[in-house]
Order: sequence, then structure tokens, then C-alpha cells
Amino acid sequence: MNSHPSYHAGDIVYVLYRNPHTQDVANVQAAAVVNHPEQPDQLALFLYETYYSLTDELAIYTSEEEANHAYEYYYGDISEGNLE
Repeated sequence: MNSHPSYHAGDIVYVLYRNPHTQDVANVQAAAVVNHPEQPDQLALFLYETYYSLTDELAIYTSEEEANHAYEYYYGDISEGNLE
């Protein structure tokens, strides 16, 4: 948890998420910061019924607007990255 000290269990954050079945599809997705179920002293990102350890490899944004700007920068058309 050392790499993300500003997050707390219960925070809602936004990530750029690639569809694992269709790699050319990405979108902005809300996720929850939770206590890691297997490592009680650490936090995890809970997204699509899966826990992800918080690492520097994850692009995590504290607002949907910030995530949408990143989406536009990396993928272009922002309209496909908005949350529905």
C-alpha cells in the first residue's frame, strides 16, 4: 500500500479499463478502493468482481473528469470513454 498512501477503503476512483476479451476496446470505469481480502494490511481496487493490488502500474484517477482527459489523450474520442 506504500505506493498509494492517499487512498482509503471506501473511496471511489476511476480507471482506464481494457476489455480482456477485446484488447482494442477501453473505457473509463468507476472502481472502489477496499481492504484487500487476502492481505489485511493493504488496500486493493475492486473492479468487475475482482480485486487488484494497488500498484504504480495502475492508472488511477480521483475524478471522472480527470480519467476522461487521460482517456482522450491516450485513445482519442472521449465519447466512447464516458461512464454510462
